[in-house]
Amino acid sequence: NRVGVGGHSYGAFMVANLLSHSNLFAAGIARSGAYNRTLTPFGFQSEERSYWEAPDVYYTMSPFMHADKMKTPLLLIHGEADNNSGTYPLQSKRYFNALKGLGATVRLVMLPKESHGYRAKESIMHLLWEQDEWLDKYVKNKSEPVQP
Repeated sequence: NRVGVGGHSYGAFMVANLLSHSNLFAAGIARSGAYNRTLTPFGFQSEERSYWEAPDVYYTMSPFMHADKMKTPLLLIHGEADNNSGTYPLQSKRYFNALKGLGATVRLVMLPKESHGYRAKESIMHLLWEQDEWLDKYVKNKSEPVQP
């Protein structure tokens, strides 16, 4: 109950899946991920089939499709100018909207003028601050449920 998980790019996708399908972690941080695989219809990682050849795989692998299962606080961070074809900023924005609409504890931080890898000192300092605050609140100082 005092372990957080984080990842960038494919790691962010894995974080979102871990949190949607388990209760092993107190909080998560996902940076510049792809959360809806139907938006990358011509394959991803080792999946070479297109969405039209394997729609069930794309649907099942997408954390977006399991947003209703998210019970763990999740911090999403994304560069506003991400030009990686699989991780356009739309991925984080739509995932955030779905999670927020379903009542999940979620925060979205968009880093101005940043692409898939963050370079500006201000952006890096900001994301480190956001991550520290998130982990302090939901991992280090996590409030325990009241026992009856």
